[in-house]
Amino acid sequence: MATKKPAPKKAPASKPKQPAKKKSRSFGDKVKWFFIKLMLWFFGLSIGSVIFFKYIPVPFTPLMLIRAIENKLGGKEVYFDHDWEPIEKISMNLQKAVIASEDGTFLKHNGFDFKALQKAYKSNERGRRIRGGSTISQQTAKNVFLWQGKSYLRKGLEAYFTVLIELIWGKERIMEVYLNSIEMGDGVYGAYAATEHWYRRDASSLTPMQAAGIAAILPNPRKFKATGSSSYINRRKERIVREMRFVGKINYDGK
Repeated sequence: MATKKPAPKKAPASKPKQPAKKKSRSFGDKVKWFFIKLMLWFFGLSIGSVIFFKYIPVPFTPLMLIRAIENKLGGKEVYFDHDWEPIEKISMNLQKAVIASEDGTFLKHNGFDFKALQKAYKSNERGRRIRGGSTISQQTAKNVFLWQGKSYLRKGLEAYFTVLIELIWGKERIMEVYLNSIEMGDGVYGAYAATEHWYRRDASSLTPMQAAGIAAILPNPRKFKATGSSSYINRRKERIVREMRFVGKINYDGK
């Protein structure tokens, strides 16, 4: 009688493979990606805003808001006068006056006057305070995009925005924005409002002495007056008028 062969054992059913688990990011990786995204947003927004204001008038600046808050908290009247004026309608005398007063090498430098910065640094080391080495380009970058102050962060951002506006705007646009945004009196911003406030005339018709009067008060426009000036401001006016003669013809194209 033939013996039956035992039936072959069935191989145990293999378990379906589980999908590999993704490794969760560490806290350090999350922080790194957060800062990368933050920097990308910062560069995108900052470059985008500079391109935007190359073509669109700047309606308001951080300084205007700060001054309004200061006056409100101090119980003073919140006075605000600001109207945009194209550079073609702003007196060439005023353009020459601010160059003579604030930044003699404006048409030549690329945003920074390193000789003026070095001079200001050495003077401050000796305990003497002078008008800082900031150029018109730096002042414009600060006024339009940043807050007031002397922190390293603010100065670093000022340098960054100065490079951007020099590259994207060019000298003529920088001057146009500067003359339309800087403080030229208590609550008075820009050439249009300043010429109306101080001289009751339009910005295109300033004489050299009147333009020098506005430029002379820029270090502290809430303290000094362009008309009925102190002897100190009158001396500044005369010096600015003399230096305006050496500015020569303004050519923003550099040709």
